[in-house]
Formats: sequence, C-alpha cells, structure tokens
Amino acid sequence: MASGRDPYEGFSFRELFDWKRRLARETPFLESTLARAPERSVADLGCGNGEHARLFASLGFRTVGVDRSPAMLEQARDHEDPPRLTFVEGDLLTLADSLVGRFGAAVCLGNTLPHVETEADLEIAFRNVASFLVPGGIFLAQLLNYERILSQGIRSMPVTIVPSSDGWTVLLRLLQPEEGGIIRFCPTVLRWTPDREPAVEVLESRSLEHRAWGAPEIAGALAAAGFSEPLFFGDMTGGPYEPASSVDLVVVARAGGAR
Repeated sequence: MASGRDPYEGFSFRELFDWKRRLARETPFLESTLARAPERSVADLGCGNGEHARLFASLGFRTVGVDRSPAMLEQARDHEDPPRLTFVEGDLLTLADSLVGRFGAAVCLGNTLPHVETEADLEIAFRNVASFLVPGGIFLAQLLNYERILSQGIRSMPVTIVPSSDGWTVLLRLLQPEEGGIIRFCPTVLRWTPDREPAVEVLESRSLEHRAWGAPEIAGALAAAGFSEPLFFGDMTGGPYEPASSVDLVVVARAGGAR
C-alpha cells in the first residue's frame, strides 16, 4: 500500500455497483462450478465488500472472506454476518497468517490477482491457495482480459453513474499501460451536480500499479503450484474465452492434479 495508506479507503463499491444484477448473472456459473468441490467450504480471496462471500454462505458453504484492505473489510462487516461466514484480514502471499483449516474451494474474483506484481509472487500465491485446498479442491479466479485491453489500446472501463442525495456519483476507472507488464489503474469517484458550479467534484482518486496477467502466465503459475491444466472462460457466465474480445479472463483449476 502506497505510503502506508489503504488504497481503497473512501471507495464504497457496494453503492457504486448493481450487485443484485451482477450476482443474478454470475450465480449459475459460480454454483455449478462450486458444486464440483469435494466439500462445501469456500475461501473468498480478495473478498472486497463481501457480496460474493455472502452469496456463498447463503448457498450453504462455510465461507471465509479474506482481504488485505481494512476499508473493504469494514464494509464487508457492516452487515450482520449470516451463519457460516467470517471475514479476516490477509494477503495472497501470506495466507498462513490468516486462514485456518482447509477448504473445498477457493475463489479470487474482482480483479484481485493483478495486485500480485511478479511471476515469482504469482506462483507463491497459487501455492498458498493450493495448500489450503483439500485434494481435488476447486480454484476459480477472475480478472480483466488484459490481452484485449493492451492490444486494443483501451484506456478506460465503462463509466458507472448512480443517483446520490444531491445529484449523481460517478465512478471512472482509467487505465495507463506502462513498461514491464504494468497497468496504472486510476479509480476516481466524482460528485456530479449538473445544476451547480462547479458541476463536477473529485471525491476520491488513486493511482495504483496492477500487473496485466495473461492466460499463458496464469496457466504456467498454476501448473508450477500443482494445479491441473486450467479451463479458461471469457466471462462469469461460462462463455468461451476469446483473447481479442472477451472482457474477462476466468480460470477454473483443480488442486492436486485431479480433474
């Protein structure tokens, strides 16, 4: 975290996204994937504000949400936790410091993996995940399809605009490619009040370095960590992965070499 500051402090992603619609779209794929897990328990790695973790708990999975951002965990905990759900602070590179026991599945959603900066650390992260999965456990990860972003020179993600008490809240997510496979990710929250001057005010803005991982690098690190040959999808509905056009890169692998 730059200068010791939580980079996600001040961002309320629960309010900035239509989680009801998102979860309705993603649940069939998530449920069918997790149904293949050898036991009904999930570690949600990079759980953010906890919306997916709550979904898993509601489906009957013992669920632990893990995130390194205190601000995100504060949002995750601001609802009464349902049975089978807990949240802990932790990092992909030091999971043994936060997780106890083993799980039938692990998920890493919402573009968490780009916070891992080097190939060596990516392999360490995947080895850590594997160490907490029972034999044959399922690992599902989602991130942006950076091959599409880089090849097409995409500089921003879709703008999100939601109503607020005094106008509109706008989320901008700007992308700047840099050397060494780095994408500079700049999430910015604006207050937009069209009938006032100034009409736009910056509420929060960050400049973060993300690693633009692609399918070959993900596959190589998974194999080195002992996962089976992964299956790649292009979205969270299980659609095919097309490097040039898919918005997401979604991967499903199994621990211990089992298929």
